[in-house]
Amino acid sequence: MTNHQPDRRRFLAGLGATGAAALLSGCVTSTSTGKSSSKGAVTLQSNLSAPQAKAAMEDLVAAYAKKGSEKASLNTVAAETYRTQLPTYLTSANPPDVYTWYPGSVADAYAKKNLLLDLDEAWTTSPDLKHYSKALNSLCTSTSSGKKVFVPSTYYWWGMFYRKSNFAKWGVSEPKSWDDFLDLCDKLKKKGVNPIGLGAGGGTAWVASAWFDYLDIRINGAEYHRQLLAGKHKFTDPEVRKVFDRWQEVLPYFDPNGAAVAFQDATTSLLNGRSGMMLIGTFFADAAPKNALDDIDFFRFPVIDSKVPLAEEAPVDGYFASARTGRRDQVIDLMKYLATAEAQEIYIKGSSGTVLPCHPDAKDAGTALVKKGRAHVAEAAEITQFFNRDSSDALQPTADNALTKFLAKPKSIGSILTDWQRDAEKIWNA
Repeated sequence: MTNHQPDRRRFLAGLGATGAAALLSGCVTSTSTGKSSSKGAVTLQSNLSAPQAKAAMEDLVAAYAKKGSEKASLNTVAAETYRTQLPTYLTSANPPDVYTWYPGSVADAYAKKNLLLDLDEAWTTSPDLKHYSKALNSLCTSTSSGKKVFVPSTYYWWGMFYRKSNFAKWGVSEPKSWDDFLDLCDKLKKKGVNPIGLGAGGGTAWVASAWFDYLDIRINGAEYHRQLLAGKHKFTDPEVRKVFDRWQEVLPYFDPNGAAVAFQDATTSLLNGRSGMMLIGTFFADAAPKNALDDIDFFRFPVIDSKVPLAEEAPVDGYFASARTGRRDQVIDLMKYLATAEAQEIYIKGSSGTVLPCHPDAKDAGTALVKKGRAHVAEAAEITQFFNRDSSDALQPTADNALTKFLAKPKSIGSILTDWQRDAEKIWNA
């Protein structure tokens, strides 16, 4: 399924105070509805397992319990376990009620199987959701049934993150072009620093997809990228080969252990100055010490072709619910609370504060980093989410496999892309 993005004028006009989250691509398909409503706390299955994020979710659940008679029981699962187990959760005989996850094409795969709950009642009776932008309404609406199946809460951005104190110590600055970026990498390598951290090992191979996404949207554009992930182009196309030709220019500057360690370990290397910078989403800050946050900065992934419309990755996060829940009324009540400005501000305050709220009246952390992030996304002509979010969870392992092989044997890219196309076709044709 191709996700069509608006041009920049519609993008800015449609967001209002909601920010760029509203524009993120994706649609969701119809779901069945739980018919009974048994007593007991709603189970909230969360993948937000980093210490600060987990604590913020605990604060959120505690605040909800104080609002009235309904309560939620938080079950936090290690992020990588959650990612692989989500299909099992949703198809089990007695599934958890509510889940942290993503809207867009990734949710569409579950909605098409009638695994997600119809949330129309939450959207029509919540005074908060009535004020969400038209673009967020569209993002959370089923294309086939016109029903809502998702409640968005926050969004964030990807960029090349670094420590300001380290850049100052090394006497380097943010690059303005691809050539500047290569020059920066060269300077850092000569100083004995691994220029680029990765963190695509230890169960987080998906991090490498950010490099594929960004190189593709910089070279071929966001629309080509979305069509490729929908199966309308092939991974063996010359356009995709150009992505890897460019990637090979920077491979010598990657941390040699980048494909062997998880992104959390790569984050530690970044903070400790063993690596210079890292292409990552702001979620990495949830694993960083609070006293390091003021020293973190980022720059835009370098523009490669100025004729290609500027696109950025800025994913939306939020909640969907199981169609098999026996606590439908309680789920609707929880969803309406999660959509409030209060709930989103509680989460932002308890976490690293580097995400942005979807509620138009909710306050963000107000830090220099967050202000820069808002502007960064607002300047984009188009928005993408991330490889699996713009395709499906089922397609992500094909990318993990292909990109891991490329990092190990870049000269074998021809056969790697042939295998990737074969594996992807099995998913698209399933």
